[in-house]
Amino acid sequence: MTSQVSDAPAAGAGAAARAADLWKVYGSGEAQVIALRGVNVELERGRFTAIMGPSGSGKSTLMHCLAGLDTATRGQISVGDTALTGLDDGGLTRLRREKVGFIFQQFNLLPTLTAEENILLPLAIAGRKPDPEWYRTVITTVGLADRLTHRPSQLSGGQQQRVACARALVSRPEVIFADEPTGNLDSRSGAEILNFLRRSVTEHGQTIVMVTHDANAASHADRVIFLADGQIVDELTAPTADAVLDRIKRLDAAPVAGAAE
Repeated sequence: MTSQVSDAPAAGAGAAARAADLWKVYGSGEAQVIALRGVNVELERGRFTAIMGPSGSGKSTLMHCLAGLDTATRGQISVGDTALTGLDDGGLTRLRREKVGFIFQQFNLLPTLTAEENILLPLAIAGRKPDPEWYRTVITTVGLADRLTHRPSQLSGGQQQRVACARALVSRPEVIFADEPTGNLDSRSGAEILNFLRRSVTEHGQTIVMVTHDANAASHADRVIFLADGQIVDELTAPTADAVLDRIKRLDAAPVAGAAE
């Protein structure tokens, strides 16, 4: 078994999310698939972390467990000072609503709502009003001031994803999880989204964790974590696209036994 790069995470104010000895197993017997194998990772507050690895490496499973979208088979997970272990469905729903933001490859906007209504929807569901100054900051940062009354069908793909980004940011969550956020965008729109995510970290102290296959996208991050066979096997800080590509080529060439993405 390949050893973990990271030691078990220690408690501390610097972590937006962490996992200790995290296992995720699907099925049983001959059909059993081990998606995560004792993962230890700490995601620093105010940093942009990318998660990469070959298909089937467990990167999406790791993100889903950290975000409370999937339950761990064994191990400990926390978001901020909240432990996910033992939370019931109501507790997980509150955690996702209050402490976690999501940006997906599919924009997941409601077609009958305007851009502004889509952005404010999570707060409306929670019975909260936006902080006016922060809302203006978010809208200015994503460049949507002249598109707030438009519905999704009246927006380009890049604009729709910017609405999704603003929706994730407006509640000031503990951490934003982004799953292939540029996967459905052309290169120009994708670059706009990545630059926005980078600015939200650098200028506003947001914490972002992004799963991606794209070395250029990963180069916008402060840190890249590489998974293979359900384990963290390498990481880079201050990555460049070339350095990320080199690591990915090495991982793609290595055998992967029984993990699931």
